[in-house]
Amino acid sequence: MSRLATQKRQETFTHSLTRVVTKGERVKVHRRGKAVAALISLEDLALLEELEDRLDVEEAERRLADPNEVPIPYEQVRKELRLA
Repeated sequence: MSRLATQKRQETFTHSLTRVVTKGERVKVHRRGKAVAALISLEDLALLEELEDRLDVEEAERRLADPNEVPIPYEQVRKELRLA
């Protein structure tokens, strides 16, 4: 995985972005020597989102199958999230 410091000029970012798009490389973005973000392709993002969705479904299935899991009423959730 490549590395890009935030202090680098615009051309370096553009070059890194081109490598991500054309070669599928992943680039870590560093600030003050610490990795703070990453540039990834849209294909990699889609895979990450699919993985998150699968994990969410597994967690929901696990909780629904647990007889000790107490459901939270919808209205309570709306109130706690300030959606009501």
